[in-house]
Amino acid sequence: MAGVSRSDAWFDPSDPGFLIDPYPHFASLRALGPVHAHPQLGPVAVTHAACSELLRGRDLGRIWVDAEPAADFPAFNLLHRNSLLEREGPTHARLRALVAGAFNRGHTARLEPWVRTVADGLVARLAERIRDEGSADLIADVAAALPVEVIAELLGVPEPGRSALRGWSNAIVTMYEPDPGAERRAAAERAAAEFVAELRELTAYRRAHPGDDLVTGLLAADLDADELVGTAALLLMAGHEATVNVIGNGTLALLHHPDQWKRLVSDPGLDATAVEELIRFDPPLQLFERTAIVDTAVAGFPVPAGTKVAALLGAAAHDPQAFDGPDVLDVGRTRNPHLGFGLGAHYCLGAPLARLEVAATLDALRRHLPDLQLAAEPPRRPDFVMRGLRELRVTA
Repeated sequence: MAGVSRSDAWFDPSDPGFLIDPYPHFASLRALGPVHAHPQLGPVAVTHAACSELLRGRDLGRIWVDAEPAADFPAFNLLHRNSLLEREGPTHARLRALVAGAFNRGHTARLEPWVRTVADGLVARLAERIRDEGSADLIADVAAALPVEVIAELLGVPEPGRSALRGWSNAIVTMYEPDPGAERRAAAERAAAEFVAELRELTAYRRAHPGDDLVTGLLAADLDADELVGTAALLLMAGHEATVNVIGNGTLALLHHPDQWKRLVSDPGLDATAVEELIRFDPPLQLFERTAIVDTAVAGFPVPAGTKVAALLGAAAHDPQAFDGPDVLDVGRTRNPHLGFGLGAHYCLGAPLARLEVAATLDALRRHLPDLQLAAEPPRRPDFVMRGLRELRVTA
């Protein structure tokens, strides 16, 4: 029965207890119905079927509304107004085709040996630090470092901008939280402005000096200047944040389930299914919003035109109607229709590259640190939408 408003089923997305383990709360909501009018988030879909319907629905779209007051957020709004993710219909189809053509021009295949080498080097240094110091932070030394290097290489960003990418990404994505606060909103705008300036400079350079990078490919695809910057920002935030958190959340899950880590260590052939399972088990993106273009419904729940409705991807990932034993971590799971890369028109273009980064990290950890274990329970970031860890101290 959709729309039930039992107070004991609600959750506060800023509550530390909820952030540690949101999945029992999601199970309570699934038991009451597929879609609910959450008092803070608005309508939310909590079953796999309802989330799939929401993501595929033709009556629902991404309709960008500038952050307000707009005069305070010119760079942040520019990035998102011109993002592939925030466009629909013919405009989205045109931009996606151009970006897909540039992105799929062999970039993942070209980068694979390099990605595996970088991952191997980062994990080797992590292992050395553990030997010297007793423990080390896998987030800082591996999970956050690898995606920054990959996105920078993909876009062709040189230093000093390359070193600033992680901070820009971390600051900008806080704007997606339900209530980021004035200080974090201001920090997001500063980061967006710096990123726009860096990309404008890089674009000008690549016009005069084409290279074997995505910015050169996007220029050849004839994106306009703002579309190119918006596309680069989307790749940074989606490619960096999601991969950092898959590696962090996934490694923590494996170390909380040492039988699955040992299974993965002993059988490299499980890497592909393990990557998908880590994305499903503790998703890095917990919520994805769409807006009703016309009066419509999701799983029978009425959604008037102009209403935002959210897919709770973490709830969908643990739905027993879609997964056998959804609360069990199984690195050999073969039936795994997770929604971690989305569905439909906005399915993630960078999915092959993200899979490669996670697989390369698992392979390097297996070879350098087969006896990997937790040194301490890690603190989580105080965020709901982008779910991740502040640090992950490990030992061996």
